[in-house]
Amino acid sequence: AAAKRKHDGSAVRPKKRVKRAPSAPEPDAKLGPDAARPEEYSIPPPVSQGKWKNKERVLIFSSRGINFRTRHLMQDLRTLMPHSKADTKMDRKDQLFVINEVCEMKNCNKCIFFEAKKKQDLYMWLSNTPQGPSAKFLVQNVHTLAELKMTGNCLRGSRPLLSFDPTFDKEPHYALLKELFIQIFSTPQYHPKSQPFVDHVFTFTITDERIWFRNYQIIEEDASLVEIGPRFVLNLIKIFQGSFGGPTLYENPHYQSPNMHRRLIRLSVAAKFREKQQVKEVQKIKKKGSKVLIGEDPTEVVFETPAEEKPVEIQLVKPESKAIVKDKKKPRKIQRKKQKKLLRIEA
Repeated sequence: AAAKRKHDGSAVRPKKRVKRAPSAPEPDAKLGPDAARPEEYSIPPPVSQGKWKNKERVLIFSSRGINFRTRHLMQDLRTLMPHSKADTKMDRKDQLFVINEVCEMKNCNKCIFFEAKKKQDLYMWLSNTPQGPSAKFLVQNVHTLAELKMTGNCLRGSRPLLSFDPTFDKEPHYALLKELFIQIFSTPQYHPKSQPFVDHVFTFTITDERIWFRNYQIIEEDASLVEIGPRFVLNLIKIFQGSFGGPTLYENPHYQSPNMHRRLIRLSVAAKFREKQQVKEVQKIKKKGSKVLIGEDPTEVVFETPAEEKPVEIQLVKPESKAIVKDKKKPRKIQRKKQKKLLRIEA
């Protein structure tokens, strides 16, 4: 209905209706106050009864030049994290501190940025924008959900458990990474896009100076774990005080860049080839070298026993010649052939 106007021209807004909680059904006097009616069904309360307080939002995007495997990994992380947001790819020429402005425009306070170099090396940035800290990793052994074809499965948007290796509590740089992982990968409680179920677990294990990420399904029957995916390995490079830059808090002494690794492989192959060439040259020199004549050894014939000499027999009489046996059937064959020729001529 149109709002009524007063004499001074001001409109009177209608009062909003106050939402009330559904009242409980009145008990029947005949059945008693505690008895429930058999024909009525009680409606369960809403699942999310709390308030969304932890407003963590994670921006997941990448630079240009990534391959298909990285694109699928990025899409898998967006699927597993309902509190994530997406953005277009960033140009390579742009500086990394521009990402802080992108996160501010997207209203995100955490960021996962995939940086591709040389179309074969993949780096991952985990940052707390805009104050920091941030960590840079080299991503290795990437396997996506579609590639692994695991038997595990989980509800989309469910909240995961985070499992960490005990080493994360022993060293300070690992403790900082643990807090960063908790704030980025844990789904906030009562998030609108999340489901109030816990049916999978993210594990972070430290082995061989690297962080191994795995995703497992929790089976309710026997509490066993079945891997879902994706899986990848993070090799820590540096931890910075600021977001995408700033003073270096920690640098991994065990880290070896992919360029150096490929260079060492090429040097080892070249060393093997050089060694083979040197062996061939040495063999050629040995063949061309002058042969050394060894003198006769006087003790060489000590153990030789001379054979008995046989008398030479001289044959004075000419040996008898062997009798030549002629084929008696041969002249008959010749006659038969001649007769056949004559018969053919006459015919």
